[in-house]
Amino acid sequence: MKPSLFIFLVSLFSVYACAQRSPITITGTVSEVSTHTPLLGVKVAIKGKSTFAYTDLQGVYKINAHVGDKLIFSLKNYQLLAKTITKDSIINVQLNRAFTKHEEIATRPQGYPAPNMSIDRAAYAAPLMRLSSEPSAEEYRSIGENVFHNTQQNPLTTFSIDVDRASYSNVRRMLNLGQFPQRDAVRIEEMINYFDYQYPQPKGEHPLVLKTELSESPWNPGLQLLQIGLQAQTIPADNLPASNLVFLIDVSGSMNTANKLPLVKEAFKLLVNQLRPQDHVAIVVYAGAAGAVLPSTSGQQKSTIKDALDKLSAGGSTAGGEGIKLAYQIAQEHFIKDGNNRVILATDGDFNVGVSSEGELQKLIEEKRKSGIFLSVLGFGMGNYKDNKMETLADKGNGNYAYIDNLQEAQKVFVHEFGGTLFTVAKDVKLQLEFNPKFVKGYRLIGYENRMLQNEDFHDDKKDAGEMGSGHSVTALYEIIPNGVESKYLKQVDELKYQKTSPTQNNSDEVLTIKLRYKKPESEVSRLFQTGVSNRPIAFQKASADFRFAAAVAEWGLLLRNSDFKGNANHEQIIEIAQKALSHDGEGYRAEFVRLVKLSQSLDTNLAKKED
Repeated sequence: MKPSLFIFLVSLFSVYACAQRSPITITGTVSEVSTHTPLLGVKVAIKGKSTFAYTDLQGVYKINAHVGDKLIFSLKNYQLLAKTITKDSIINVQLNRAFTKHEEIATRPQGYPAPNMSIDRAAYAAPLMRLSSEPSAEEYRSIGENVFHNTQQNPLTTFSIDVDRASYSNVRRMLNLGQFPQRDAVRIEEMINYFDYQYPQPKGEHPLVLKTELSESPWNPGLQLLQIGLQAQTIPADNLPASNLVFLIDVSGSMNTANKLPLVKEAFKLLVNQLRPQDHVAIVVYAGAAGAVLPSTSGQQKSTIKDALDKLSAGGSTAGGEGIKLAYQIAQEHFIKDGNNRVILATDGDFNVGVSSEGELQKLIEEKRKSGIFLSVLGFGMGNYKDNKMETLADKGNGNYAYIDNLQEAQKVFVHEFGGTLFTVAKDVKLQLEFNPKFVKGYRLIGYENRMLQNEDFHDDKKDAGEMGSGHSVTALYEIIPNGVESKYLKQVDELKYQKTSPTQNNSDEVLTIKLRYKKPESEVSRLFQTGVSNRPIAFQKASADFRFAAAVAEWGLLLRNSDFKGNANHEQIIEIAQKALSHDGEGYRAEFVRLVKLSQSLDTNLAKKED
């Protein structure tokens, strides 16, 4: 070989080798394989080297590496994954959860039996706990299920509406961590109301409209299912009143994890992006004490507000009561007449200094709501999560309650549902139903156990009830035992001795009458309207997609709670019903529901195998 040719080839090889050794920037996203949820905190390391990076809240990572290097993706409780770098600069991966017998035994809750023991699954609401060395100290208010009532003896039923949706996203969080949800964490009405339904807009004098549909119960053959849809008026964004907001942020030590304070900051930034110049925001924080870190600032100064959020850090104990008082004080000082005056609390609910018990917090909030300032509560985190306290705060503070388990949920709450989350169009909304014993032998309200009212409360304008925001919808389901149908759910009651309980003769073709009371946001006097529901049930397959999808969600809730009224409920039927009712799913929430049902089915199957 000629020397010149040899030198040329050596030079060419050197150039090629250098090109191969030149670092390139690799980016991509890491998500959970079954739910496609972005994973935060995944370590992305180069095998054999000390170079590594972590995924952010959106599951995105960035790292400098060379062609031929091997990337190792690792996250606790997930299987390791290795990817060799080729010429592609974008590498997206999905991780599978990892369960081992050793880990499960090590982390089994106290009192939970070993897999080879014979157990009653109904006695254990959390069969699969998150694989973590940190024991769970989460708290949920006990729920005693609504039962069937005999129409002849109890024709009236009254309840407050509920637009809270925290239970669904919290259940999603548990399932995504491989944990079967605790029974009392499953509030069926919040799961149903997580989704949008195509109810008509109000056209008359009232800002609310009722829609009903009567069909069959898919899990209890022979029984009927009544859907009540309540739709609030949607106010165009340009016409929404000016906002006076106070972000009340828990920065105590318990918030010092990636899915708490860092997620709080990113969530509030999404809200800040929606603000207009006429809107104002102040920021109050609390740990061992409470303090204001940003005075009331115009929504036009978005960078200033975001900078204040970025500077927050967590540490110390939790004086939540003091923070609430200061937040209301600042909101009152900048009160906007006929505007949207609201405190937005972000916390894990672990109050432990000063006013901290559920009862004390309820009294505090009931006093503060008289000021005309509404309260929204956002829950974050896990392990020490105090759902019971946050539900109480939202219920008693004329506000709503959401659980933020990832940035997509924050986007749903603060972007897609901006008006409904922040702008109230009707408050103290109550429903009262009178069933006609001519057609109805018995009835049961599914969910809403924490929202039941005495019948006399319907006329009491001092009795607090739920609020509805711009564009919000509320769905309630009643299961009905028609006359002539025998059911194990309706208990025998003796005839009264001194008065007759047989139905009075009537010629009405109505199954029931629905009465609704509400107040305008600035008023303390309620308004009333009512409607009748005719006895014209339709076959389940001919019911609307909204009706069928809401029924699927309710059936899943009954299954997760192992309800006494679940009848023939099963995963296969839920999936089939939901898959045939995926219309109006622009954001993919209904499709995600199907994936979660399949995930819960897998977890339930795994548990059954372990028991065997």
